[in-house]
Amino acid sequence: MSHTAPTAHIKGEAAERRQVKLRSGTSAEIGQPLRQSGIRVVGEVPWGAHICIFYETKDDLLDTAAAYFKAGLASDEFCVWAISDPITEADAKGALSRAIPDLKADFAAGRIEIIQGTDWYLHGNEFDLQRITGGWSEKLRGALAKGFDGMRVSGNAFWIESNHWQAFCEYERELDRSLVGQRMVVLCTYSLQVSRAVDLLDVARAHNCCTARRNGDWEFLATPELRQAKQEIGRLQDALGVLSKPFSGHELLTPRERVALAQIVRGASSKEAARMLGISPRTVEFHRANVMRKLGARNTADLVRRVLGAVE
Repeated sequence: MSHTAPTAHIKGEAAERRQVKLRSGTSAEIGQPLRQSGIRVVGEVPWGAHICIFYETKDDLLDTAAAYFKAGLASDEFCVWAISDPITEADAKGALSRAIPDLKADFAAGRIEIIQGTDWYLHGNEFDLQRITGGWSEKLRGALAKGFDGMRVSGNAFWIESNHWQAFCEYERELDRSLVGQRMVVLCTYSLQVSRAVDLLDVARAHNCCTARRNGDWEFLATPELRQAKQEIGRLQDALGVLSKPFSGHELLTPRERVALAQIVRGASSKEAARMLGISPRTVEFHRANVMRKLGARNTADLVRRVLGAVE
């Protein structure tokens, strides 16, 4: 290897750590260990992880990023921090030096790099999705060629109040797709003070996990939309709990038919069930007809009676 691995060691916090489960579909490379994120509420993550942190204060941003990069250096990863308001390069180096004793040696050895976010993302005030994602890929290839295990990146979303917001939302989604199978971990940071509720939802959809740090304390997002989603999940789990008990003909149903039946039991319309399951209303109707035929139900009311009546 052409560089000296840092000696910093990250102590485990398993006794106090609260885990944030990553979205299914992001998995560790076969045979590769998970990476320590350095963020207590996130814990270990696989390659390809795309993390979002909403921060309240400047200190929240600096402390989170410093811990994140400390873990990356300890794991022999090439680290890149794309900074922007509200922090300067001096702020970034100050936070890193407080967390990483050998920071000067890390910079001298090319293990960590600080770049200006506005120059990286908006070269010539123009946003070019392919140029940005291609730039990250080029940096990753360079890091692997030098013998690093992979690359760790963080960028601060300075564009949230700009006319580039929709373009950057598309960039986040494209970045999320491009990270699959790559030896990269990415942390995106967003200011809570300038984020609207709709912004929170746009951002959450494009990341593996999403949480917030407010004046040093960690919180999980609880917008009205997310609370409604949790209520929907709770109702579905209740219905699935009913279906987990035997009823006449239950063994005849396929797994997809049982999930559709759970929606029917809780009283969802075909459109509501389709939205919940991510399928078309016509597919819901197809499953409904098959279930009624297999269970010998005359109509939906009779179907629900047969299922619920058997377990009361």
